[in-house]
Amino acid sequence: MMLEFAEPSRADRETFFVEVILPLAIAKNYTYRVPFEMNAAVAVGKRVVVQFGKSKLYTAIIAAVGNLAPEKYEAKYVIELLDDRPLVTAAQLQFWQWMADYYMCTIGEVMNAALPSALKLASETRIILNKGFEIDRSALHDKEYLIVEALDIQPELTVSDIVKLLGQKTVMPILKVLFEKNIIHISEDISEKYKPRTRTFITLNPVYHQQESLKELFLILEKRAPKQADAVLAYIKMARHQKAITKNELAEESGAGASSINSLVEKDVFIAEEKNVSRLFYEDQSIFDSFDLSEQQTGVLNQVGKEFKQKDVVLLHGVTSSGKTQIYIRLIEEMMSAGRQVLYLLPEIALTTHIIERLRQYFGANIGIYHSRFNDNERVEVWQKVLNSDYKVILGARSSVFLPFHDLGLIIVDEEHETSYKQYDPAPRYNARDAAIFLANMHKGKVLLGSATPSFESYYNARLHKYGFAELTERYGGVKMPEIEVVSIAEETKQKTIQSHFTSVLLADIREALENKEQVILFQNRRGYAPVLMCKICAYTPKCINCDVSLTFHKSSGKLHCHYCGYKEDAPNICPACGSTHLEYKGFGTEKVEDELALILPEARIARMDLDTTRSRNSLQLLLNNLEEKKIDILVGTQMVAKGLDFSDVTVIGIINADSLLKFPDYRANERSYQMLSQVSGRAGRRGKQGKVVIQTYDTTHRVIRQVIESDYTDLYFTEMEERRSFKYPPFYRIISLDVKHKDPEMVSNQSIYLAKELRKHFGDRVIGPEYPLVSRIRNYYIMSIMLKFEKEADSINKAKVIIREVITQFQTTKLSKGSIVQPDVDPY
Repeated sequence: MMLEFAEPSRADRETFFVEVILPLAIAKNYTYRVPFEMNAAVAVGKRVVVQFGKSKLYTAIIAAVGNLAPEKYEAKYVIELLDDRPLVTAAQLQFWQWMADYYMCTIGEVMNAALPSALKLASETRIILNKGFEIDRSALHDKEYLIVEALDIQPELTVSDIVKLLGQKTVMPILKVLFEKNIIHISEDISEKYKPRTRTFITLNPVYHQQESLKELFLILEKRAPKQADAVLAYIKMARHQKAITKNELAEESGAGASSINSLVEKDVFIAEEKNVSRLFYEDQSIFDSFDLSEQQTGVLNQVGKEFKQKDVVLLHGVTSSGKTQIYIRLIEEMMSAGRQVLYLLPEIALTTHIIERLRQYFGANIGIYHSRFNDNERVEVWQKVLNSDYKVILGARSSVFLPFHDLGLIIVDEEHETSYKQYDPAPRYNARDAAIFLANMHKGKVLLGSATPSFESYYNARLHKYGFAELTERYGGVKMPEIEVVSIAEETKQKTIQSHFTSVLLADIREALENKEQVILFQNRRGYAPVLMCKICAYTPKCINCDVSLTFHKSSGKLHCHYCGYKEDAPNICPACGSTHLEYKGFGTEKVEDELALILPEARIARMDLDTTRSRNSLQLLLNNLEEKKIDILVGTQMVAKGLDFSDVTVIGIINADSLLKFPDYRANERSYQMLSQVSGRAGRRGKQGKVVIQTYDTTHRVIRQVIESDYTDLYFTEMEERRSFKYPPFYRIISLDVKHKDPEMVSNQSIYLAKELRKHFGDRVIGPEYPLVSRIRNYYIMSIMLKFEKEADSINKAKVIIREVITQFQTTKLSKGSIVQPDVDPY
């Protein structure tokens, strides 16, 4: 725990010490001595530059100020103070400490996750010049100029390099100024830069707003440049009914061409201004500019308000396309009128751009966006604006729980069931939904959990009346839920009516949709071309050299890929084991579905949405934009297509192989299958026309498929909960897993057996394992897992965490632990 110090007086010659949080996985905070000249300036939450180890420099956060020197070591001096005012609030430090305690990690690991890279420069941080910025070198100070000159010669420098270059340790303030001037970037950000979509807007020079001057201009142009006259005439006509006119629209309307408009700009007749514009346009924007809630929505909004008077957390269970977002907007309005901040959490920020655009239209400059695909400059800017209370609403992915809120009145967790809210690597391995509940409690705020398919934990808490509950049972505007048809792959294969991976039923529905100028989404929960390459003679399968998995063939690159570590190799033509040329691809992914569908429907415009096609934010935005503008007829995708897509002309959804979801060896398999199938199905027919969903499967009688067809969430819940109660799984029990990793398989076995034995001394049969997980080697580390199950009571789990920490610490003091990594994961699933 952090030391608690009384606020000291700032006597000029009094010796002060600061306890700081370093962005490292160390068990305790370190204490440093404050130089006298900094006495009046040091404060909790400010950043300081300190030396840790022999020569490494780090940016640390002051956690406490006092006048007690450390007993066990001599305190080094603080090198530099970076901030005029605290960058991290007291509430944030409390939140970080809770997260470190709850998720069994160090506060340094939490700090590392919480702060944008640019706010925690260290010795090995790499610096590059911002190529897109015009630098006025005459305005630079000598040392700033030296750094820029050095970066001209060598495109990338570490902070250590700059320390040597300037011959001083206090380089962080100089780099901070260069960063704030937008002259330098942190090199992690050089790849996949987001380029905003820009359009050139044309306005008429105010000189020609008078009728006489405009008439005179028109007469001159008509004689000398008739095309330019046409452009001016077209502009006048368009301006009567259109506020903003783009250069492309004007060129198309007038038939004058871009060169004529450019000439008018050069003559100062037109003024051209380039602006960033949204990549998405929506037919239903008017709903969000000004809308009235339906009778059911009004009732639910009132119900949520009543529940909030008694409960801090409310679960909103609303079917897909029921208008939950409109209820969120009304709640945000209420909070903003009360002067409080709102955090709107989304599972996949990049896929829910249309929500961002709708809310931005509605709330304007009061809304900010925060997620990992922003570069460091953008993230630091948002951090500062939240700190200054310039943003009243923040839309973000899970990392936005770390922002410096002052008065958080409401957190909305949309699609609260999503696994994307869970951070798996690195630590802290937190769940943003659960962290949001603690965060709101700290600020005396409320939490609204929204989902069409709630997690069993949330639904269980609502049934116990720990959470409030409200329900939307109808789609917005009275749109019918989609018709669902289950088709047997086995039966169609037997009758030879299946074509490639597409049943006759699905192909007929796709063709009908294309004829009606409607769109189709096809779901296959596996990317790549083929999951397995196998020799027909000896059954040899290429495997990753670093991980215990077979390699997936990607036709676009012509290589075999590992989806765990990124390793790639050329696909062989001859079996390396037996020399046979009879190699065949088994299974299929989105790439193969796209490829084969193009052969069956050559006239269709097909696109793919998976991790391979959406690595950069720009490519994803372009894909969504093309879908909205109907430049795509069929979208093939992984589970990404289930999250947040809301397009008016998508009427057919095809689930290529439901069995890949249903047959997974996990106690949550049925819950997750239901959620995925329901969410994917919910993309169909969201505006007026009833949609159609085709589920292709070998097991047409599977219970979960029947429950999806009948939208019977409660039947799924009660059936699954009986099994979970019997086998001691959440929500009745809490789980903590320990992954033991080592590069030697024998060592990892011995270490995990030892740890499990020590844990059993305290917890008995609550300890399960050790055993190998499904993938037992990743990045050359062999893994064994130990699972611990505990009763739900808070006291028992808190005591258990203390004992587990002690056992791990004791293990790490033994010779047996050499080379091992032990990773605790609280609530791992």
